[in-house]
Amino acid sequence: MLEILKKRWFLISLAVLIPGGLAIGSQFTASQLESVKAFFHPRVVIAVVLLLMAFSLDSRQLKDSFRSPGPVLWASAVNYALIPLFGLMLMPLQRPADFQFGLMIVAAVPCTMAAASVWTRRAGGNDAVSLWVTIATNGSCFLVTPFWLNMKTARVAQLDVREMIFRLLLVVLLPTLAGQAIRLLRVARKLAVRHKASIGATAQACMLTIVFGAACEAGTRLNGMGDRPSLLAVVIVWGSCIAIHLAAMGIGMAGGRLFGFSRRDIVAVAFAGSQKTLPIAVLLATDETMFGNPDLLGSGRGVPFAVFPILMYHTSQMFIDTVIADRLAENARPAEAAVEPTA
Repeated sequence: MLEILKKRWFLISLAVLIPGGLAIGSQFTASQLESVKAFFHPRVVIAVVLLLMAFSLDSRQLKDSFRSPGPVLWASAVNYALIPLFGLMLMPLQRPADFQFGLMIVAAVPCTMAAASVWTRRAGGNDAVSLWVTIATNGSCFLVTPFWLNMKTARVAQLDVREMIFRLLLVVLLPTLAGQAIRLLRVARKLAVRHKASIGATAQACMLTIVFGAACEAGTRLNGMGDRPSLLAVVIVWGSCIAIHLAAMGIGMAGGRLFGFSRRDIVAVAFAGSQKTLPIAVLLATDETMFGNPDLLGSGRGVPFAVFPILMYHTSQMFIDTVIADRLAENARPAEAAVEPTA
């Protein structure tokens, strides 16, 4: 039992926190939810996670990935071109309109700000590639995301470009630079090497707070809604989320092999190319100046369930990628042992 808990603690935590968050959130009012979210602010949590990841990341890997940008470019293309196309194709299958908007939102947002590097490292991949994909896709999201959303919805997502740039600098780039700056200290560098696994586990624990906060918000939005989606609609949209994620991962890996990338780079492409960020997607779906506008469809109802496909995609990728990362890590150990020089 202890061995299972040690290996699967993250999945077990997800299984507890998601339904728990939905149940707790269903009892909250909007003001109470805002009070809870103050303790799980996505921007702060993500900044901490990226600081931890950058601190434990060998900066030489970043330089090598920058000199050989092929894996970064391919993963970014899968994440920001292929997945939105899949979203466009599957939108007509979704009912109600909330799920159509929600699926397209999650397809159009950038790569996860931290999880891609966490899972890449867990699987023995090149986490520098995943970090570069994070920076590239999030740094350009204020242009690319509205483009894809406007293509299908005929509405331009009214993002505050200056605020978006400032937030990305604050949440992504500054923590990354700070983590690398701290690593320059000899004592800190030794600490990062010695406790690399513990730092990764801490980053995953921080990610759980974001999931719990999103589940609470979903539960609050579900509370009091009379016209709820049918079970069949939920199955279809959830299946679409899983299909998009797995297709992106498979195509990313196949393309990596075709381009002759190393195993570590292919692993990074698989996770960075297929994962989508939760906070920006939730912001787009719930902000009153964007898809949270009650008059979005002219009915005064808005699309209150648009956040559900976002939570479904994020939850699915965490469960699926945890299993895949563990399997890739197990497969990598015999290969590494085979090439290890003998004394």
